Amino acid sequence: MKRLVGFIRLIRPVNCLMMGFAVIVGALIVKVETPSFFDIIVKFVLGFLTAFTLTGASMTINDYWDRDIDKINEPNRPIPSGLVAPRESLFLAAVLISTGFVAALLTNLPCLVIAILSLIVSVFYNTKGKETGLPGNLLVSLCVSISFIYGSFLIRGRPEPAPFIFALLAFLSNTGREVTKSIVDVQGDMAKNIRTVAVSYGGKTGAYVASFFYLSASGLSILPVLLNLASFWFIPFVLLADAGFIASCFLLIHD
Repeated sequence: MKRLVGFIRLIRPVNCLMMGFAVIVGALIVKVETPSFFDIIVKFVLGFLTAFTLTGASMTINDYWDRDIDKINEPNRPIPSGLVAPRESLFLAAVLISTGFVAALLTNLPCLVIAILSLIVSVFYNTKGKETGLPGNLLVSLCVSISFIYGSFLIRGRPEPAPFIFALLAFLSNTGREVTKSIVDVQGDMAKNIRTVAVSYGGKTGAYVASFFYLSASGLSILPVLLNLASFWFIPFVLLADAGFIASCFLLIHD
């Protein structure tokens, strides 16, 4: 049972669910031309499955590549703790990638191309891009934000302008998150010569950089309402999120 839990923790299911949900959101804000209900449901399932499995694969590859760093930063992670063997994590990643690509292929050809490119960017980040610090953080945010754009291709097979607004908000807020994580992981990152903002310029600078991205996302979060892309019910939820971002800025800069 513990090993099963280890495999589940390896893929970070909450992250996978969030990415799958982002694809659905991107699809919902695209105007659909008289589709059948069955076709929409099938595409939603395929889109969610693609995002879920490829995110899980990316998380698994990340843990495999960072297994030595995690011995310092997060020794309780599945691989450094011994719950999952490194080669087992690679096998899991291969299964997840195959599943995601098949789901994307069953959707349409543009979705398959985007899925492949997203995985390439993700693997590049895990293996090389992470060492670059902020540019690597931007690569992660690109992979996160593209889920909304994928939702557009899921329904129409081509890009639509509306999902790009939500993708921008996700890009900014996730970059803030990535910089925040670099403050927490500074000890292990220094050991591996990973040039994050916190390692290169100190935790305080990292806090200001993360806050800049959080506040940028909060400031632009009104765009979906102004552009009539979201209903009134979007407002209380986005205000709650903005309050969390602003509070995070104060806490980061204070400590």
